[in-house]
Amino acid sequence: MKYKSIQIKIVLALGSCFLSLFANAQQLEILIDEALTNNPEIQKFELQYKRASEKVNEVNTIPNTEFGVGYFVSEPETRTGAQRFKVSAKQMLPWFGNISARENYVSSLADVKYEDIVIAKRKLMSSVSQSYYRLYANKAKQKVLTENINLLETYETMALTSVEVGKASAVDVLRLQMRQNEMQQLKDVLHQQFLAEQTKFNNLLNRENDVTVNMVDSLIIPSEDFDITFEKLVLHPELLKFDKLYQSIEQSELLNQKESSPMIGFGLDYINVAERPNMDFSDNGKDIVMPMVSVSIPIFNKKYKSQTKQNDLQQQEITAQKQERLNALETLLDKAINERISARISYATQAKNLKQAKDAEDILIKSYETGTIDFNDVLDIQELQLKFQMNQIESVKTYYVQSTIINYLIK
Repeated sequence: MKYKSIQIKIVLALGSCFLSLFANAQQLEILIDEALTNNPEIQKFELQYKRASEKVNEVNTIPNTEFGVGYFVSEPETRTGAQRFKVSAKQMLPWFGNISARENYVSSLADVKYEDIVIAKRKLMSSVSQSYYRLYANKAKQKVLTENINLLETYETMALTSVEVGKASAVDVLRLQMRQNEMQQLKDVLHQQFLAEQTKFNNLLNRENDVTVNMVDSLIIPSEDFDITFEKLVLHPELLKFDKLYQSIEQSELLNQKESSPMIGFGLDYINVAERPNMDFSDNGKDIVMPMVSVSIPIFNKKYKSQTKQNDLQQQEITAQKQERLNALETLLDKAINERISARISYATQAKNLKQAKDAEDILIKSYETGTIDFNDVLDIQELQLKFQMNQIESVKTYYVQSTIINYLIK
């Protein structure tokens, strides 16, 4: 029966841990969705993307049609009569494929802007999660301090009783009270830090600064970590952005080649001719209509050759930047993995230390029951216990913060 009772307690404990993790994930997901919807930085990048996409319609045009009107101040005489005024129209047309090349180039720039949205959303999700875990750690530390203050009050009562029977001095009571004051001070400081972090969190969600952030009561480090593969790192949007930039330079070069091609122009001139007086012949006063074809040839094309060289150099630069960023992300991922492992080790160590501190505390209580207690030892054990509890909370926070960084890099 005792064995079954232990099994039931283990199952209930594991179930409670699972529910805690599930509740945390669900609640955090809701907060992240709210941030993605309301955050002004995300809205800024989305508007930039829409504006870049709209530029496709801007470049899908041909040069302006030119119209001209001229009036002959001194009318030139011709065989058929005097020329009075001239009207002309001209339209230049880019070489075949030029407009499509422009559209492709602008679309490639819009693709780069889209990656900015993806990167911004990932960073926002990471920032919201990390701020959430910092708030949790702060709240958990305040809770631990409250418990320790209450514990010291119990010890203070024991010390006062011992003073009455002559087994402790008033100095022991004062030491316990001073320790309580220190803890209360630390708790008050943590509360102010919590308010500052809560303001930062609410700003990420673009809501009022004083909105209360609700969070789970407790978090634990899961028994197993999720799989991590460095291969997924190459698919990170920060790296894909460099690929999109590289492609945009390719489109820029195609456009450059098209723009170095000739332009063809078609036009029409109309000249109004007045009739010659006192003359009668078939073409008297006949107006002049003159269709025209023109070609614009970039004979001095150093500009386009220079642009080609610049595009090639820029592609080399982008390749180097991508490799540099990949190295930085790999370093960041490796650091996050190792710090998360260290957090797990630290958590286990603090758990052992807390158990031993609790055992030492039990021994002191039994000593009090037998009539002997050293309140200096009480303060030492209590200080160690508080240290281990704080370190354990910090380990949990570090584990989840580093998990958030890992998620940013490979999810």
